Amino acid sequence: MISFDNTEVAFRYKSNAGMMRAYYLFRMIASPGLVRLSKKLTYFALNLHLPIAWAIKPTLYRHFVGGESIAECEPTVKTLSKFNVKTILDYSVEGGKDAKTMERTLAETLHSVVNAGKNPDIPFAVFKPTAFASMEVLTHAALGGTFDAETTQGIRRFRDSVEKLSKTAWELGVPIMIDAEDSWYQLFVDDVVTEMMEKYNKEKAIVFNTLQMYRVDRHGFLKESIRKAGEGNYFLGIKFVRGAYMEKERKRAEEMGYPSPIHPDKAHTDAAYDAAIKYSVEHLERMVIFNGSHNEKSNRLLKELMNEHGLPKDEPRIWFSQLYGMSDHISFNLAEEGYNVAKYVPYGPVRNILPYLLRRAEENTSIAGQTGRELSLIVQEIKRRKNRKR
Repeated sequence: MISFDNTEVAFRYKSNAGMMRAYYLFRMIASPGLVRLSKKLTYFALNLHLPIAWAIKPTLYRHFVGGESIAECEPTVKTLSKFNVKTILDYSVEGGKDAKTMERTLAETLHSVVNAGKNPDIPFAVFKPTAFASMEVLTHAALGGTFDAETTQGIRRFRDSVEKLSKTAWELGVPIMIDAEDSWYQLFVDDVVTEMMEKYNKEKAIVFNTLQMYRVDRHGFLKESIRKAGEGNYFLGIKFVRGAYMEKERKRAEEMGYPSPIHPDKAHTDAAYDAAIKYSVEHLERMVIFNGSHNEKSNRLLKELMNEHGLPKDEPRIWFSQLYGMSDHISFNLAEEGYNVAKYVPYGPVRNILPYLLRRAEENTSIAGQTGRELSLIVQEIKRRKNRKR
């Protein structure tokens, strides 16, 4: 059984100074009150157009982000590659609020696809649907019906953007993952992504959908997607995640009077996630699995399933992935064993990437045991290095 406790392997890419920065950062994140206060102060400063990069860049930004541009991320890509860990560059500037912003985001995302096509250390591209349409437009599209001119234009712009990115990825042979969104308009995103799969996944999985397994309907959706792929003679690319919008999903369901789309607790979510992974390995002839999980048990399960099915460690249809700055003990120990591993490395200007950074801080605070686990491993490695010098 693979050990995720080998901190020498997990953190060997970090200098002693880097380890101390990580220690102090996770100590800060461990305090929910401090995280909430920092969030309020950050948005207060943003609203007043105050300079905040000086405070953010050496701390949260440096730990969780690769840089402001693809060029700035190159040292990170090279460093990770030395340890058999690939990189997925994620332009994490959010919000499809106006046409100019969406055009700039599309141009940068296309740039990331082209860059991936030239660099074997970057095996995937990725984008977030709300970068190319507002939530309002996507919600209207999911509901259907008759649209006004502005909504019609927004839906068309979204479809055109997804088409352009998918086609470019197909032409360059670069798999591209489309992140999941809120449940009430994910249905429309699913439909568009499926259309792209039908068109561009005839020879291999190029376009990937993302399934949030904290949703009660996703296992059924997975089975239906595999069935459709078989009937349509195309390949399915699926990124599995647990989900990131639990509180918002439950609150909206309560306010609007419909059943919560989210599993009642973590145990049910974990069971749904692991069941989906197991079912997918059993149908690997038709799909590629991207295991986006920070859960040690789920990563061990996938490794064990690969062994049971006689699959090699570097099976090209199975990838493990964690976010940059998190769960290095999983990523680097799996990579050391020879499995396909890729770190999600966000990039973008400091001010624009703040929503992503604040979510990472809140996520580490809210996930039971996440920060404690990170801190304990960091402390263990710092002690190991000190003892080695004696």
